[in-house]
Amino acid sequence: MQIARLIFSPGFLGIVALFAAIVWMLRDEKDKTRPLVFFAILINLFYGTAMTIFLKGEDSLLPWKYDLILFAVDRALGVTAAAIALPLLHSFWRTPLLVVYESLLPVMILCCFLQRRVEERNLILRGYIAVFVVGPIFYAIVPACGPVYAFGPKWLYALLPEPAHTIQLSGFPNAFPSLHVATAFLLVLFARRVFWRGAALVFLLGTMLSTLSTGEHYVVDLIAGLVFGCFAGAAAGRFWRRAFVYLFAAVVWSVSIRFRYETLLAHPYALRLFALVTVMIAMHAVLVAWDRGPVGSFLKLEEIEKAAADA
Repeated sequence: MQIARLIFSPGFLGIVALFAAIVWMLRDEKDKTRPLVFFAILINLFYGTAMTIFLKGEDSLLPWKYDLILFAVDRALGVTAAAIALPLLHSFWRTPLLVVYESLLPVMILCCFLQRRVEERNLILRGYIAVFVVGPIFYAIVPACGPVYAFGPKWLYALLPEPAHTIQLSGFPNAFPSLHVATAFLLVLFARRVFWRGAALVFLLGTMLSTLSTGEHYVVDLIAGLVFGCFAGAAAGRFWRRAFVYLFAAVVWSVSIRFRYETLLAHPYALRLFALVTVMIAMHAVLVAWDRGPVGSFLKLEEIEKAAADA
């Protein structure tokens, strides 16, 4: 188990990905996008350090966390992270889900390697950048750490009778929305063929279950993460009007929880309807992307013609 944790740790995987990118880049020095992918991976390693520094600063400025409120929102939705996580942690799926949770970055890099068209490769990179540049801003709106950090082992048994309120907690705000889910959702949007679409959906489902079973996120984090992934996908394709609509939906979730959580908890059916509409928005984005193909959905006309000419 310790060896598996080492192998699938972000640092080890990042070094392996960097080495693989160097080999991949040197195999075709004429491909001008390969150095871009290499430098993107290199920057990502430094980004992790910068992100830690940023979150530490955010934690000191925002010591009051919304974990109890997010937990109460989950209960109002009718499903909690603990209810999903508990059976998974006592089954065969515990280790595979841990592997899925730690493998997000290598999977993103692998998807870049497998893309033959330059613009499709750049789409993934731009979407990934959009998620991790804009995402931390949402952490400042609704700072929360995740159930395992906020409540310890008792989070699995829902032993939290306290009413919804902010709590003073020292820890990185990294829960709402789920950037893991947003990033995995990008792979679904950008998948080209039937096999890869199925694989992307399985990976998205595994990511959602793993974020819950590890205690990193609440259920509502995943719902907001889906529409945030829609924003990143539209921003990657430079469809700014569509991206604004998706971003607005994510902001409405954040602002509602930050300033009107009492209203949400007092009207659980309205909250569930809001969640259902959000999931339907994400499903519609997937159907549109799959109907037109990733190029037709996310690239402008002149870029499509250029890609066709290059092919």
